[in-house]
Amino acid sequence: MATLGALAGGCGRSQQAADPGTVNFLIESMPINLDPRIGTEAQSQHLHGLIFDSLVAFDEQMKIIPDLATTWDIPNPLTYVFHLRRGVKFHDGRPLTSADVKFTFDSIISGAAASSKRGTFPMVESIETPDEATVIFHLREPFSSFLWNLTLPGIGIVPAGSGKEEAQKPVGTGPFRVASITQDEEIVLERNPDYFGGAPKINRVLFRVVPEAIVRALELRKGTADIGGVNSLTPDMVLALTKVPELIAEEQPGTTFAYVALNFDDPILAHREVRQALAYATDRTTLIRYLLRGQARPASSLLPPNHWAYEPNVQQYAYDPARAEQLLDAAGFARGADGVRIHLTLKTSTEESARLLGEALADQWKRVGVALELRPLENATFVADIGRGSFQLYTFRWIGANNDPDIFRYVFSSKRMPPDGANRGHYRNPTLDALIDKQRVEMDMAKRKELLSEIQKIVAEDEPYINLWYVDNVCVHRARVTGIAIAPGGGYDFLDTAELK
Repeated sequence: MATLGALAGGCGRSQQAADPGTVNFLIESMPINLDPRIGTEAQSQHLHGLIFDSLVAFDEQMKIIPDLATTWDIPNPLTYVFHLRRGVKFHDGRPLTSADVKFTFDSIISGAAASSKRGTFPMVESIETPDEATVIFHLREPFSSFLWNLTLPGIGIVPAGSGKEEAQKPVGTGPFRVASITQDEEIVLERNPDYFGGAPKINRVLFRVVPEAIVRALELRKGTADIGGVNSLTPDMVLALTKVPELIAEEQPGTTFAYVALNFDDPILAHREVRQALAYATDRTTLIRYLLRGQARPASSLLPPNHWAYEPNVQQYAYDPARAEQLLDAAGFARGADGVRIHLTLKTSTEESARLLGEALADQWKRVGVALELRPLENATFVADIGRGSFQLYTFRWIGANNDPDIFRYVFSSKRMPPDGANRGHYRNPTLDALIDKQRVEMDMAKRKELLSEIQKIVAEDEPYINLWYVDNVCVHRARVTGIAIAPGGGYDFLDTAELK
């Protein structure tokens, strides 16, 4: 609290970043791999979005839109024909052709790039390039999310022949190009004056690695940083910094999804009434107000509300402890002499936010007779435990993956239990399985939306997850940086159009 007081205290005259023409952008960690075929962690993918382009992109409703491909045809469910944008050049001056696209995907699929993304494209049988501006993908089986898998941050196009050097000397076609990299310290990007989408208005961005959140916050207060990252400060820090002159907190709806998962093999949680009771016993509005300082929105589905396939008309679980008690009674769990109906254990990571959430849930659930024991675990142990089903409940987040409707197959299909998927709670519903399989191969968007609506309704009733909230995207920055509009996914794409004044 003393530190927060210091953040909110008098600033005096602010100190500008060393170069008034450079945006000083603080990040939590060094990107692991800037080769867009390989890097998968958040920092790498955020920078991929500035350095590279892919065949297609997506808009704020997660609908597919052009990128390097201006148009595409799907003559049948197994064939995709892409027509490339003319006149695009890589940062080193080489023209983009279909050979670069084919090389990018072939190097992933063949394993030459040693990429974990290889498992994303098992349906691709072959790729051909009849001319320099045309790329044809032939699939082994229909897959309705195929176009989604071609977007950034999943895939960025690299020049044909790129090898291991792409990780440290990345060459893309994006709005920014790499000027320098100092390992574990900083990355400098410069504007690409030839970018086909229009050159950025910012000349240079210095991404400086500052691991400690409190140090990032203090640098913002002092004026030695322009942007404190995206979603990299605690809600309390953001609240304190908004009281500092010349600092602005941009807050916009995000898609990161927080949830509590339940184990269907557990004899208590196998009762749907119990799962629904826990949802009714969870006061999400209060949790959002006090734990997240209002920086989130209640969730009712894995898909965010801005998604084209989002279904709002599902069973809702507004805070209703009386209804929770009725359901627990109906499930046969009466209160004991000590007032306790059931004992449950919640596993979490050791992050402070997870610990605080667990404590708040324990306090809320005890009001309906549920005694909740908290079990915070070091991250590797936590991930191992939930992967092998060693839990009653756990809390976690989906970041980005829930923007693809095929997430329902990955997390709720009975065919996708670990290690072949993320159905860690061993949820089984044959009707749901059939719908999930249908939507996976349904190429008509309207028909697929109908299937996904039914899927969301079934999931809301069965309650394999207690949906908590979608975390807002928050970016604290100095007022000299304008035009920041954070996309729902929370990337750094706003730098494409931001300005310095």
